[in-house]
Amino acid sequence: MKHIVKRAGHTEKYDERKLYASVYASCLAVKVPIGEAELVADKVVKEVEDCLKDKYELTSGDIFRRCYQHFQVYNPDAAYMYKHHFTLH
Repeated sequence: MKHIVKRAGHTEKYDERKLYASVYASCLAVKVPIGEAELVADKVVKEVEDCLKDKYELTSGDIFRRCYQHFQVYNPDAAYMYKHHFTLH
């Protein structure tokens, strides 16, 4: 079980659904079709989790940076939306 250290200093359990939801919402905000938004969200979440799989505790900033990095590959416009409107921290 991974734990996220939030900016305020408290921790919470990692919930991949939150990351998925923010990527998915960012895609929809820039008019990506629903099916494509689901695929992008699945891919980004998987890649982020692969990068961070050996860590027990991470910061919300770690997740944000990894997500944005991978997200840009699939849809730069939606990644921009994520960076400025749908962040985890």
